[in-house]
Amino acid sequence: MNSSPFSRHAHQVFTVASGQPSGAASDPSIARSWLRCLEDYHLDPALAQAPAVLEHAHVQQGRERLGQVLEIAGTEMHSLHQQLSGAGHAVLLTDARGIILNSVTAPTEQRIFERAGLWLGADWSEAREGTNGIGTCLVERQPLTIHQEEHFRGRHTGLTCSASPVFDPQGELLAVLDVSSARTEVSRQSQFHTMTLVNLSAKVIERCYFLRQFEHLWLLRFHVQAESVGLFSEGLLALDGDGRIHAVNQSALNLLGAPRSGMLGQSVERFFACRLDDLLARATPEAGAVWPLQTHQGRSLFASVRGQAARALWSVPAPAPTVRRATAQGCWVDPALVDDFRRAVRVFQRDVPLLLCGETGCGKEAFAQAVHQASDRQGRPFVAINCASIPESLIESELFGYRGGSFTGARKEGMRGKLLQADGGTLLLDEIGDMPLALQTRLLRVLEDRQVVPIGGEPRRVDVRIISATHRHLLERVEQGSFREDLYYRLNGLEVSLPAVRERSDKGSLLDFLLAQEAAGQPITLDPAARQRLLDYPWPGNVRQMKNVLRAVVALCEGARVSVADLPAVVRAAVPVSSVPVAPAQALQAAAGSALELAEREALLGILQARRWHLTQVAEHLGISRNTLYRKLRKHGIRRVD
Repeated sequence: MNSSPFSRHAHQVFTVASGQPSGAASDPSIARSWLRCLEDYHLDPALAQAPAVLEHAHVQQGRERLGQVLEIAGTEMHSLHQQLSGAGHAVLLTDARGIILNSVTAPTEQRIFERAGLWLGADWSEAREGTNGIGTCLVERQPLTIHQEEHFRGRHTGLTCSASPVFDPQGELLAVLDVSSARTEVSRQSQFHTMTLVNLSAKVIERCYFLRQFEHLWLLRFHVQAESVGLFSEGLLALDGDGRIHAVNQSALNLLGAPRSGMLGQSVERFFACRLDDLLARATPEAGAVWPLQTHQGRSLFASVRGQAARALWSVPAPAPTVRRATAQGCWVDPALVDDFRRAVRVFQRDVPLLLCGETGCGKEAFAQAVHQASDRQGRPFVAINCASIPESLIESELFGYRGGSFTGARKEGMRGKLLQADGGTLLLDEIGDMPLALQTRLLRVLEDRQVVPIGGEPRRVDVRIISATHRHLLERVEQGSFREDLYYRLNGLEVSLPAVRERSDKGSLLDFLLAQEAAGQPITLDPAARQRLLDYPWPGNVRQMKNVLRAVVALCEGARVSVADLPAVVRAAVPVSSVPVAPAQALQAAAGSALELAEREALLGILQARRWHLTQVAEHLGISRNTLYRKLRKHGIRRVD
């Protein structure tokens, strides 16, 4: 029986159909959909019938057809549900017909959404259910929100749905990702945030599906910004050994300004100013290297190539290339740094915690991000928290989260802490040496039990890998009693000491890489004298300072060439300094106290320089413990210059 609200809604639908304006259908896509429902599908907006639900066997067939998509989307759907604070939302995935194949809801709310018709196997095509997020998204092939009264059927006006299409590598509609809410107080304006998250999640699913589909081919990844290579907005081209393009994603079409039909089957050399042999010679199994690449139209991009692991493409073995790593997060050509990176990735894959040491600004977070991207957790959350920048009173809630209303000033909906945000991915604890002692105890318990207890909440299982970073000497803090010894050894599965810029052998490559990043396609070169002045500068602020200086140089450069006069005064006036200060002989004699101690001091300095201040390696080389090494360094007054 038609209720009065249904009748009023039906009257509004017929008013729009007759050509009269209406607030509920002010969006042209809504008006088009209402007309389709009346004229093409002959639906009755006042009819209160429940959605049709496929038999279990047919649902299983649909799930098997989209098995790989469902596997990829599952993690993303749970992450999206958590980002939306969970309660009040159902995250749905349908096939290209509008059949719901997967659903993520809070267990206590499952019945609410089932009463609204959001069952597994339910048909939410526009031809069946009228204007709705899923069905109208399938027809319009674009992200959209259908808010309450914008639904065609009166029985659906309690729902608000935000949906985004998921396309396959050939540009065909593969699925729809939808977030539905049954809350009556939801406003259309509040859906802007939800729609953005849904659209981003759909793009992540598209990208992961593309990567999975073409594991057997070469994969060219590119973007106008180096830091975006490896993210969902990157352009993707799948190539065979002859350089022919087998598939292209929408981002690549947008970046190159070419139609799909004009690219498929064509040689990659037709679009990029680079020989195929040179392109493929840069390939790595995990596509870690990022380097400049130009189109034939002169557009500057940054690119990366993932190589085929299944079979060799050259009939004559190629010489082994020089090991170089330049990622969206940083540039590493220094052999010792490359070796450290390889070791870090290997142990991280086995869930061994990493401890990154080094001066402020030397790129510890960039290194951590690169390890995450090179691991099997690529595409999953990477969350960083700076333990030194958050007040001690807030760091516990930031790390562990809290339940709504658990303390004065708490948000009523609560907050997910960084550990839960990083669930399934990686958590970087930056400046771990500044974490309060009480919080160290709780963190140690999380690492041991793999459970997080939000403030005022219940324990929750968490799957997270930990990378810690510090510019402090943690063993000294252990000896001082300000850092737990058991936590130190729990976090220090492998210690990696990152060098300061002044100590790096690849300073020139780093300079070129950062300049290309800051120029973002603008043709800028350095005069030899300006380049040498930049290389001679000691960079006390390390990579962070170098980036800021080059950003200012690019912004202030009048032409395409940078001279010494264009450099900041602090760089022009600087005098090159040694990475390890050499004190006067008299001071050394006074500090050492004897010729034997002076010889030991000199030997220590030599080994420290040779091992690039990697204290674990120095201790192993000397056959002593790290504690003994620290005592010797203090005894001789040796410290690394920060």
